[in-house]
Amino acid sequence: MSKSSQHPRIRNWPFLIFIVSYHLLLVALLPLVIGQFTWAALTLFLVTFIVGGLSITAGYHRLFTHRAYAAHPVYEWAVLIGSTMAFQWTALSWAHDHRLHHKHVDTDKDPYSIKKGFWYAHVLWMLSYQQDFQERLVPDLMKNPRVMFQHRYYLLLAVLSNLAVFGIGCLFMPPLVAFYAGVVARIFALHHCTWSINSLAHTIGSKTYAKELSAVDNALLSLVTFGEGYHNYHHAFQADYRNGVRWYHFDPTKWLVWTTSKLGLTKQLKSYETVRLQKTLVMRDKELLIDQLAKMADARAAELRDRLETLASAFEERATIVLKELTELKQATAEQRRRLRAEIRRQQSELRLIWKEWVSLTSMAARRYQLEH
Repeated sequence: MSKSSQHPRIRNWPFLIFIVSYHLLLVALLPLVIGQFTWAALTLFLVTFIVGGLSITAGYHRLFTHRAYAAHPVYEWAVLIGSTMAFQWTALSWAHDHRLHHKHVDTDKDPYSIKKGFWYAHVLWMLSYQQDFQERLVPDLMKNPRVMFQHRYYLLLAVLSNLAVFGIGCLFMPPLVAFYAGVVARIFALHHCTWSINSLAHTIGSKTYAKELSAVDNALLSLVTFGEGYHNYHHAFQADYRNGVRWYHFDPTKWLVWTTSKLGLTKQLKSYETVRLQKTLVMRDKELLIDQLAKMADARAAELRDRLETLASAFEERATIVLKELTELKQATAEQRRRLRAEIRRQQSELRLIWKEWVSLTSMAARRYQLEH
């Protein structure tokens, strides 16, 4: 870690004052409210945490940054207003920096590169970061009147939304408790949960899809970030509206987007089929592993390299056929569909066998030769 990343030069004093202030309030007010903390206060905290958090993950992240789906203007207004409770600045600014992150991940041009240290990626980057706004990164958002309205009036909207939360809370609990549970504690939780994606989700977890990146999948982190913890998958397939692709993955953002699509509020949900995912992984691992094995001198490495090349070619060939047939299936007649389904099942059965051997062989090669994959 460089000296500059350990001690970043503070440029954003208003932000520093803001986060220090609410952290101090969180501690200072606790003795005064802890005895008055009721189920109503917990409910206020949870509801506003969920609304603010999902507005960031479903809105700022998957809709506006990655365009993983399209949304009705009513839906866009809902997430743009709901996100103001999170105090994470505008959708335009947020998406700009996040697109920059994906474009230059793990390099010096990455605004919150984990290579500069855990705490730098978590929060310190915001103290020293000066945004060099590049319109070419967000031309679509600059044409969106709702995004631009929020951008122009963000501070007013953020103050009003948080005042509204405070006002509603005062109807059911003492003002100090409403302020603590509905504003201070909630902003604290939303900030650190979101920031943890930049830090923890690039530090602790598994690299299931893109092993060359620092991003990891962390199921526990997904519990408090509405599914964003499956970050390695996200970096590998950022246009997918899902982060958790398995049925058992906890991804409330995915469920929200899917449910609203049934109500006509969202559409054009982008996702990757299992075969396409596996094909991408095989092609990526093939390139990484074979290059590394080529540097090994022993005969076993050469044998492994040849077997991996054979398996990869076989998988890619069959996967291409299956993907083509899945496309044809959508426009086929009833008789053609029966024939295509039978052929797809046969090809998929062979693919499963090749995939199983591929996983076993690549894992063994990685362990034996301490390879990155």
